[in-house]
Amino acid sequence: MKARTVRLWSVVHTWTSLISTVFLLLLCLTGLPLVFHHEIDELLGYAPQPEAHAGAARATPQAVADAALAADPGRVMQYISWDKDEPGIVMAFTNSAPDGVPDNATVRAFDAVSAKLLGPVGVGPMLIVLKLHTDMFAGQAGKLFLGAMGFLFAVAIVSGVVLYWPFTRRLRFATIRDHASRRVRWLDWHNLIGVVTVAWALVVGLTGVVNTWAELMLNQWKATELASMVAPYAGKPPPAHLASLDDVVARAKRAAPGMEIAFIAFPGTPFTSSHHFAAFMRGDTALTARLLKPVLLDGESGEVADGRALPLYLQALLISQPLHFGDYGGMPLKVIWAALDVLTIVVIGSGLYLWLARRRKRSSARTDAFARRVPVPS
Repeated sequence: MKARTVRLWSVVHTWTSLISTVFLLLLCLTGLPLVFHHEIDELLGYAPQPEAHAGAARATPQAVADAALAADPGRVMQYISWDKDEPGIVMAFTNSAPDGVPDNATVRAFDAVSAKLLGPVGVGPMLIVLKLHTDMFAGQAGKLFLGAMGFLFAVAIVSGVVLYWPFTRRLRFATIRDHASRRVRWLDWHNLIGVVTVAWALVVGLTGVVNTWAELMLNQWKATELASMVAPYAGKPPPAHLASLDDVVARAKRAAPGMEIAFIAFPGTPFTSSHHFAAFMRGDTALTARLLKPVLLDGESGEVADGRALPLYLQALLISQPLHFGDYGGMPLKVIWAALDVLTIVVIGSGLYLWLARRRKRSSARTDAFARRVPVPS
């Protein structure tokens, strides 16, 4: 590689890293506890626990919806969800209006058998950590900004890989020059940890960027796929009364055999039209459980209106979300994710130190050169 090319890549690596450093440290520091968010919520007492009901029949979806509305009078249902990893719990979302803003929603957990209220969900300190990590309390603008920082991080990783060979070609892999200066030792550690974590950092960085586009992707789906699905119902008013949720669930399962319901969106919510329930179905394997298929059902009669697979860009989003936080392989993968997160913090911190040390060295050299040129007064 020519010297001019190396200098160009060095400039790219330096400035993409520097511009994003503070925000990457924020993301890494907040991302670390989020890897264990469920365990932390349990430890702090913010994770509702289901009651023990050996062999008992599950409560009907309509019974859960009725319990949710009774617990939050004057509000309306938005969603009911069934978490595959928490089969004893059903979560219900209520809000002041079907299209109410997410921050105004109340999420409660109900026992899957008795429909008894277990407590609120999404409260406690981990909610603050999550908001800092996703949008810094700045809404969609904050998400897009952090997405831009994630993109710069990806560019810094790629440029770092390009520079790794020219700067380490005369050294054996994993060489740490213990007898060199502190700056050189930190450079060796920076290069070593960076190359060890490069694949993970690139995957997590890019999936984080994709996650910041979630709302834009949903709007695109609503303007295209969903608009096509509800076109035959154009101009039809919202349902005067809602169909039985039990009937809606039964019809949705018949329309998607071999699948189970992940969550139901009520008419008027952002995931459906003003006239339809939307049952989002999932598969029963490790991969298909992350991929959803929406089934639209008439809000008044409960009859199936349409059902089709999500476009590829939304499927990519659904896969990237759990991959970003290491939610695929249980505790062992979470521990690996946390360790790699800590190593990435070391890479970012050492990179900042190396830049500051280099600036001090250059400033000292300029000062010495100026002193040599200026005659000392007698």
